[in-house]
Amino acid sequence: MQYIGFFLYGNIVIMGIAYMYLFQTRKLIGFQLGMNIANMAGGFFAVAAGVLLIYQFPLKFVTVTIVTTLCGMIVGALFGGLFDYQTLLTGYANGLMMGIMAPMVGAAAQNSIPFLIMIELIFVSSLFLFILSAKHT
Repeated sequence: MQYIGFFLYGNIVIMGIAYMYLFQTRKLIGFQLGMNIANMAGGFFAVAAGVLLIYQFPLKFVTVTIVTTLCGMIVGALFGGLFDYQTLLTGYANGLMMGIMAPMVGAAAQNSIPFLIMIELIFVSSLFLFILSAKHT
């Protein structure tokens, strides 16, 4: 399961690219779309990171939950901060909740590779969707 680190690194790189793109187009994005972007970014990154980390470190449940929660809160707040303070708070809260729940979902999946692939496909397709929606505003 050495590829899990590559998935996590790839997720971070993709989120960075999406953030840089949205940073350039943030003035064209409305309040509702910004709220959805902050929720999706923080939530889906927390889910993907939580599942990947619990697969990599199955006996470190508390540590993985703390790290995943912090990652979800930071990503949600960063993406929400592109728009306004209310969106920042929404992204932060959604990242918090998804970060707490994600390691539990990953532990219940018991290192299922099809589940991991499904989570990664959902993560990448959601990033693609909000980049595409931001392009059409």
